[in-house]
Amino acid sequence: MVGRNLKAGVCAAALVLALPGLASAAPKAVAVQPWANPRLGPDRRADLVLDRLSLDQQIALLHGSMPVFMGPRKPAHVLISAGYFPGIPELGIPELTESDASLGVANAGRKDDDATALPSGVALAATWDAKAAFAAGAMIGKQARQKGFNVLLAGGVNLLRDPRNGRNFEYFGEDPLLAGTLDGAAIAGVQSNHIVSTVKHFALNDQETGRMVLDGQIDEAAFRESDLLAFEIAIETGHPGSVMCAYNRVGGVYACENRFLLTEVLRNDWKYPGWVMSDWGAVHGVAAAKAGLDQESGQQLDKQVFFDAPLKAAVASGEIAAARVREMAHRYLRSLFAAGVVDHPVVAGGLDTASDSRVAGRTAEQAIVLLKNDSGLLPLMKTAKRIVVIGGHADVGVISGGGSSQVIPLGSVAFPKPKGAPQWGGGQVYHPSAPLAAIKARAPGAVVTFNDGSDLATAVALARSADVVVVFATQWSTEGMDIAARLDGAQDTLIAQVAAANPKTVVVLETAGPVAMPWQGGVGAILEAWYSGGRGGEAIGKLLFGEVGPQGRLPMTFPASEKQFARAVLPGSDQNIVETLTPSAAKPFDVTYTEGSDVGYRAFAKSGATPLFPFGYGLSYTAFRYSGLTVTGGKTLTARFTVTNTGKRPGTDTPQLYLTAAPRRSQQRLIGWSKVSLRPGEARVVSVTAPRRMLADWRGHGWTLDAGAYRVAVGPDAATPTLKGSAKVAAAWLKP
Repeated sequence: MVGRNLKAGVCAAALVLALPGLASAAPKAVAVQPWANPRLGPDRRADLVLDRLSLDQQIALLHGSMPVFMGPRKPAHVLISAGYFPGIPELGIPELTESDASLGVANAGRKDDDATALPSGVALAATWDAKAAFAAGAMIGKQARQKGFNVLLAGGVNLLRDPRNGRNFEYFGEDPLLAGTLDGAAIAGVQSNHIVSTVKHFALNDQETGRMVLDGQIDEAAFRESDLLAFEIAIETGHPGSVMCAYNRVGGVYACENRFLLTEVLRNDWKYPGWVMSDWGAVHGVAAAKAGLDQESGQQLDKQVFFDAPLKAAVASGEIAAARVREMAHRYLRSLFAAGVVDHPVVAGGLDTASDSRVAGRTAEQAIVLLKNDSGLLPLMKTAKRIVVIGGHADVGVISGGGSSQVIPLGSVAFPKPKGAPQWGGGQVYHPSAPLAAIKARAPGAVVTFNDGSDLATAVALARSADVVVVFATQWSTEGMDIAARLDGAQDTLIAQVAAANPKTVVVLETAGPVAMPWQGGVGAILEAWYSGGRGGEAIGKLLFGEVGPQGRLPMTFPASEKQFARAVLPGSDQNIVETLTPSAAKPFDVTYTEGSDVGYRAFAKSGATPLFPFGYGLSYTAFRYSGLTVTGGKTLTARFTVTNTGKRPGTDTPQLYLTAAPRRSQQRLIGWSKVSLRPGEARVVSVTAPRRMLADWRGHGWTLDAGAYRVAVGPDAATPTLKGSAKVAAAWLKP
């Protein structure tokens, strides 16, 4: 950390520079450091620092440690966290203290931490609300500062290509426009606190099985129109200070030494100015520096510290130019200036967990998706006298995802992890927000009985005697291993038999993503609550009793069966791989993404297959009507239509605009949406303009729009084209 006296000196120097007339009045002020002038741009400020640094000092900025492995070399004030990089205090360059992750300030195993847990990334995507994403990012960015961190390893935006990916819960779904827009907003929220956020894992880190060795194979045009597009939008929207490259190979080359990704795409095409850091243990040699990697993270997990003595030796031998090392250090320093890390050093303290918890709660309320509601079973009426709550440890809290993103708020309860799970963390962690307590608080005149579901006969007997049954069903997911796209254990049998005994059964799903629902036809209502965070139980209670209306929409397709997956068998699953923080013993294998850019709903539209629930789907406690579509063209197209609340309750709707056909292509694409809250009977005209790139195809090393008619549909989800129209768009070629 920058010391108090040095901070004062930097501030004094900045004041002298900002007010030159005061210079002569303060001749004994601390010597001016020219890079302390905030009026200079971040690139100029970085260059001024670099002019003072030797090659050794530059290289020292390019590799960092995991504090847990530093032993006595760890400064006493540095928390056990993801990463640590020493600063240059005499020059006012702060040390970097890095924490995971997107879902809150991760605890690194601490049991006494008061971090606030956000709902999962996929839950945030289910809000379809960039303002909500920004607020969530701003909250965890603020907490990071208050805990002494100036980098959050947040911003996961890998697309959901397979429902079995163990880290899907951290990411933002299957569509590049939705994922990139919301992830970018969350990144911007984090960085509004003058700290750095990453965007990760660049790229094609779309499964955990064999992530250290797999080779992702995809056509470049398809890559540009899917996974890379999500990153591109997130970077343009959020301006993250750093990009984290992935473990896996892409096109035969490790992502962290992949010149196509790190130089041709990121630097040359996207003009990204920040620094590229490695994932922890993802560096395989000093040659990664030539490909575009700027910094080696978690150096103890690599075979050696490549970006220290080996890098210096490579410069001495001429293998790597000294100018390249300066460029690496420049990108790092310019991001620290651009994000405000240098000008606004972190000061621990001031945590307001009550206020932060409200942010988490509001996010969860917006994220919960109502998937089914037969005969208006929900919201629950106050007249129910006998309510039976079954399963899911609903008496304890709400489940969360595991791995490096794990946040463990005070009062959390951990249950044993399944056999074969990665050797980090304390098992399945439940955040201390019990749905059972929330239900009891909202049904003071009812007898509310809880059964853990372990004894099937007892649970069924209780269900038979109830006015309404609420079953909580869970699926645990974690970094390091992939999962089956179904509920854990024998919960499907439990739900089916409970529903057979009492059709007034509500199922609340706490899952990482899509799961099979063989019991769907027999239950009265289904809520998808995801991993709902530190106030998840209260949010579920509010939705169940109608204190707030459901407004979440699915950010991914729920397939009807595994036969609808892009790959029937998960590549590498025959090796029974579980990835930890140690080098993988798995044999290399290819994952060929034959679906190309037809990810999720796009593939369903192409094949005509019917999913269990389509992308964008979500019910309300009211009803909406769309009418009066007009579509205008030109350089792009704009759709205008009217949304009317035809029900008896206020509600929020998310009408979606899809491209259905273009002059040379018929691929369905989400090209825009709007979120509108209406009173009963209220109508509002909505206007949605498509970004030109979302209408274009990747051809000729750029985005090509062909002149002609572009057909669109407006609907409540990807499978329901309620209104249709078209407009002519002019030809254009857009630079990447």
